[in-house]
Amino acid sequence: MKTAGDKQESVQPGSMGFLMFLTLLNIMNMVDRQLLASFANYIVPDLQLTNTQFGLLTGLVFLFFYCTMGLFMGMLADTTNRTRLIAIGLALWSALTALSGAARGFVSLAIPRMFIGVGESIMTPSAMSLLADRFPASRLGFASGVYYIGAPVGAGLSLLVAGYLGPVLGWRNCFYLLGGIGIALSLIMFRIKETPRRNLHAQDDEPAAPLNLIEVARTATKTIKQSPALMLTISGGMFFHLVLGAAAFEQLWFVQERGFEIAEIAQMTGWIAIVGGVLGTLFGGYGSDWFSRKTGLGRPVFLCIILVLLSPFLIALRLAAGDSIWIPLGLFFGIFQIGAFYGPTFATVQELVPATVRSTVVAFYILLMNLVGVGLGVTLGGVAIDAMIAQGISEPYSKTLLVFTLLSFLAIPCFLFAGLRFARDKERLYERLKES
Repeated sequence: MKTAGDKQESVQPGSMGFLMFLTLLNIMNMVDRQLLASFANYIVPDLQLTNTQFGLLTGLVFLFFYCTMGLFMGMLADTTNRTRLIAIGLALWSALTALSGAARGFVSLAIPRMFIGVGESIMTPSAMSLLADRFPASRLGFASGVYYIGAPVGAGLSLLVAGYLGPVLGWRNCFYLLGGIGIALSLIMFRIKETPRRNLHAQDDEPAAPLNLIEVARTATKTIKQSPALMLTISGGMFFHLVLGAAAFEQLWFVQERGFEIAEIAQMTGWIAIVGGVLGTLFGGYGSDWFSRKTGLGRPVFLCIILVLLSPFLIALRLAAGDSIWIPLGLFFGIFQIGAFYGPTFATVQELVPATVRSTVVAFYILLMNLVGVGLGVTLGGVAIDAMIAQGISEPYSKTLLVFTLLSFLAIPCFLFAGLRFARDKERLYERLKES
């Protein structure tokens, strides 16, 4: 006979298949999101965009709506049917990706990019909440890591689309094609049933009762304020994403300052992104679960160690010449590091919050990572590059990418102290839940 504790540690039937499908949708999410950066060497000259305009399109134009609406969508996911919500978001962003292919300038590309952000904002808060209801706390690093394989694989696939299909179909037809695939997948998602909500901290197998929107906002705010480990994890994610914003200019940097051919570098970075990203994501998910069990420390300490060990490779990447071995090595370890980031941090966030506000806190985390981290990186990066070009300063892309790489290292102490504090904050949360 299974006890309540056994049920809490069990994986629901069909959960691995469900995880794989959510991962596929996240791959589509990231492919569509990264298409502009991957096709930068096609789109920038075709639409005659400045670096500042390109930075806005890949940054604040998209991210403002993605992040602000994401917070509302996270609250909505805590109160409504999450599978239907994901299906609606997928259909919306896919239709608008196809519409983006018809753009003729900055404005006509900016408008659909805004609303693509609204659609994509639904995906991860809802998916993270669903996975936490299907997987036990001890395997959340694994589940979150597998789901976030979608990030490097999606980014890599978008580069491969640019490298292989771009010269054949053109960037516009690639946008049309991917939009159509996403709409087809949304019809499948719409037919999947909702998962009953389960409180990760409950001592029984009773589902957690949902709150209304006001209660969700109040509980989420109180939870974040009461957990230093949670605040440090969120801060670390924000700093870590600064370099991911500036990396929107990476394909332009490779071609204009390192002498690579457009299709060649898109193909190379695409394959490295997929291999390095998958290995990093699995290592971060499995490794952080193992590390936490063996040491009793929070998963962010494991991530801190990875960042420290790999930081020399990232600096070498930005300083290397185009024919240097440090280019592929730096790319591989940089993408490996990005992959290793998601499992530990999203598992940490979910373990430090009540089930009733899980989607909302995840959405808030995504808001700060993207609006502040990626948004500042890509927007200020574009402005800095244009300013250096106007002043005649050499290698503006290299200098910008190096500065934002160094700024991203501010995440290291955040993750260290978050992991050291994690067990204490988790125990305090358990005590509050027992009293309520």
